[in-house]
Amino acid sequence: MTTLTTPPLAPLLARLSADAAASTEKLRQERAKAPADAGALGPRSGDYRTYYARMKEYHLAVSPQTGTLLYMLARGSAARTVVEFGTSFGISTLHIAAALKDNGGGRLITTEFEPSKIAHARNNLRAANLQEFVEIREGDALETLARDIPPIDLVLLDGAKPLYLKVLNLLEPHLRSGAMLVADNADWCPEYLERVRTAANGYLSVPFGADVELSMRLT
Repeated sequence: MTTLTTPPLAPLLARLSADAAASTEKLRQERAKAPADAGALGPRSGDYRTYYARMKEYHLAVSPQTGTLLYMLARGSAARTVVEFGTSFGISTLHIAAALKDNGGGRLITTEFEPSKIAHARNNLRAANLQEFVEIREGDALETLARDIPPIDLVLLDGAKPLYLKVLNLLEPHLRSGAMLVADNADWCPEYLERVRTAANGYLSVPFGADVELSMRLT
């Protein structure tokens, strides 16, 4: 029995995952209707603030499989400090917080600049009774993750894709040897992939599933 597989979290995650799937399908349909010349604004756009502000009603969540992976990595490594870039509605946040609870304690530092998503995430954490394990930092991650970062056991990158490498640069000095990094939709940031897939940079990295890069800090 684990926090992940029992109430109140298990039914909450089932509902949120269904909502996220419906949200993804709605977004897919809207994109299909958009004219071909609708512009280049998208998840890989340099104007990430405008894009993600427009996405405030969409979950943009990790898959259930990636959520389970996050729980397993945090539990298996006995993680005490986790950093998440991109809280959104808090689906991945809940998986990680559950692992910290089952580890006997710890802290997840997560960051999100959209206030309405932070409100949803806080409500979901309270519903799961996991709020004590999570510190939500509101604002641009390039500012919120530039201060007060302890040694890190696990990182999730699931925010604005063009910022993956910049966020890694901020966090890299704080990564413990053996720290794990999970980057969702990592193929949307080739500069990030080049960094973690180059052994000379101190990482071991492999793709996981269709859209995730799993990396380990070696030094």
